[in-house]
Amino acid sequence: MKIILWLVLLFFCAPLAIFVLVLYPIVWLFLLPFRMVGIAVDGVFDLLGALLKLPAKILRGI
Repeated sequence: MKIILWLVLLFFCAPLAIFVLVLYPIVWLFLLPFRMVGIAVDGVFDLLGALLKLPAKILRGI
């Protein structure tokens, strides 16, 4: 019985694993521009935060 279950698992999971291996790079390439936009937006927010905190840092330094 265990051998039959193992063969059924192999039959269903091997094509799924191959499909995921083929699909993963395509999905990664599709999501790459969104990651780049996220990095840019994060940089803009860091810059704005630094500009807002600049007067307090200057006053603390005096």
